[in-house]
Amino acid sequence: MSKILEIKDLKKSYGKLEVLKWINLEVQQGDFFALLGHNGAGKSTTIGIMTSLVNKDSWTVKIAWVDIDEDFSLAKKHIGVVPQEFNFDIFAKVWDICMFQAGFYGVPKKIAAERVEFYLKKLELWDKRDSKAKELSGGMKRRLMIARALVHEPKVLVLDEPTAWVDVELRKTMWEFIQMLNKEKNITIILTTHYLEEVEQLCKNVAILTGGEIVYNGWVKSLLKTLDEEIFVLDLKDTMTEIPKRFDQYKPKLTDGNTLELSVKATESVNEIFSVLSEKGIDVLSMRNKSNRLEQLFLQLAHK
Repeated sequence: MSKILEIKDLKKSYGKLEVLKWINLEVQQGDFFALLGHNGAGKSTTIGIMTSLVNKDSWTVKIAWVDIDEDFSLAKKHIGVVPQEFNFDIFAKVWDICMFQAGFYGVPKKIAAERVEFYLKKLELWDKRDSKAKELSGGMKRRLMIARALVHEPKVLVLDEPTAWVDVELRKTMWEFIQMLNKEKNITIILTTHYLEEVEQLCKNVAILTGGEIVYNGWVKSLLKTLDEEIFVLDLKDTMTEIPKRFDQYKPKLTDGNTLELSVKATESVNEIFSVLSEKGIDVLSMRNKSNRLEQLFLQLAHK
């Protein structure tokens, strides 16, 4: 795989405030990549520099092998951006918003019309093509921004909080569509989100920013393996009146007669837990993590 995004020694300051401190980052072609960080960590500044909305202080940013300082007009053709804020004319029609975007990138009108129809249908906006943007719900506006970002068929799609204002059902449909773009069209996805479960389910790699520095950059799966301990919540079919002594190592907590919390180390197996419960004649209806695993790791890394 080749590098579709390359950032070398990137720095940005506002006066004495250092927002980015010598950031180095690579994203491979076809990756589904997450960029995480708390508010003020530097995510938006990094995206702003990639899209020329923010000037960088130093060094190199390449998009699809094109240096943005040498030929930004070419580089920007390779990137589509869905920002956090709605930034289209709310009085314009859905169809016109997408067609204007295609024209801005020089897409021929016939091809543009075919693409706009395809993306509006995929994002369930075709019936709204003649509606003004102001008439759309928040979720529809978000999907319109995704359709608009895709009409010039970029190699990289940057999604900045894309599922804000989107309900659970539409979020699922949206992610299925974006996964299709990633797998079938080989579009590289760069995602920022506060829904950390989305990162765990969707992304291959992740970089975590804090204080303008990258504190982790690698596989999501490898990151999760660094979690030393997890708290599991077991919903029991039968009421437990006394916690077995063999559970002492798991720091057990019986929140009510049918809900048991156990802290399990990464080196420990849950098989013994089920074995003990089976011996006691207690059935487990379900088991879940008490908190999001990636969120635990993010908080751990971001506050070092």
